[in-house]
Amino acid sequence: MSMRTLPLVFINMGGEMLYILDQRLQAPNTAGDCPEKGVWSEQDRKRVMVTIIRTMFSKDFMDQLFKPQQLYSHRTLKTVLTRLAHTSIMRLSPTSMDRLYELMAMAFKRQLVLCPRPRDLLLISYNHLDSVRRFVEDTPNVLNQVDETQRRVIEVYTTLSDAELQLLRQTLLIFLQDMHIRVSFFLRDKVQNPNGRFVLPRSGPVPPGTEVPGMIRMLDSRGREVKRAHFPSGGSYSSPEREGSFSLHGDRVTRLGTNIYGVSQEGETHANRGSAAKGSPSPSPLASEELNLLARLMGGLEVLQRPGSDPAYRVNLFTVDPGEEGEEEEEA
Repeated sequence: MSMRTLPLVFINMGGEMLYILDQRLQAPNTAGDCPEKGVWSEQDRKRVMVTIIRTMFSKDFMDQLFKPQQLYSHRTLKTVLTRLAHTSIMRLSPTSMDRLYELMAMAFKRQLVLCPRPRDLLLISYNHLDSVRRFVEDTPNVLNQVDETQRRVIEVYTTLSDAELQLLRQTLLIFLQDMHIRVSFFLRDKVQNPNGRFVLPRSGPVPPGTEVPGMIRMLDSRGREVKRAHFPSGGSYSSPEREGSFSLHGDRVTRLGTNIYGVSQEGETHANRGSAAKGSPSPSPLASEELNLLARLMGGLEVLQRPGSDPAYRVNLFTVDPGEEGEEEEEA
């Protein structure tokens, strides 16, 4: 199953990247050195979002992404996502991209931790794709690219058993297990502890197909119930909600994977790097394979630079001075 994790990583973490970029580019004066009086316009924001999504969901890129292959290091994935972000007129500093990557990784990790069933991993991915559609709803050709990507996801993953999907989830959790970055948005909502680890809820609806915990049924040799016993479940659980839609369009029911950012939350989402996330990852023993993967994935990614076009805008997504290593505060 580790050979099938790469598309899910890009769809979900790429979706989180788009959420953060959209939220930050809506903030006033985001591009302090923008030629037009330091203002990043709404037209610029839409142009950036459409360009990144068009490249990310292009057929050539998806053809390479969906080939069975090992999931490689954070460094490789961050490099590809950086190239994706820079296919637009926007340019991010290495520090901004590092912090952006950490935020998107922690958001995806939270979704994986709170995933009630292995199959809900697909609903999380569909929520990301549904949100991406809204970014490009006025651009039919790009919208078709996103639809085609979801059809591929449906074709590849919906036939997998729950056991196979659980192995996928375990692989993704292992990939993110050493990241314990504190995010103020999660800390404020008390879904993350000060040590950077997420809180597992002991309340709410149980997954579809399961019962509220608290009862033990004893059966005889013929499978007939002969006795019941009750025990305290330690939480406040309720009956399951309806099943989410696994089709191209529909109500996913779960909120995991939806856009948690908004203009009203500007400046409120900070991340503080945990010790496990500091520094660059150790060189991978599969370095040559990673470089080959990187070359294949990035082969069709060309930075947008047309003759006579507007110059690239350098955007500082985070207000902290890169030199302030003592504070290690980030915004999204």
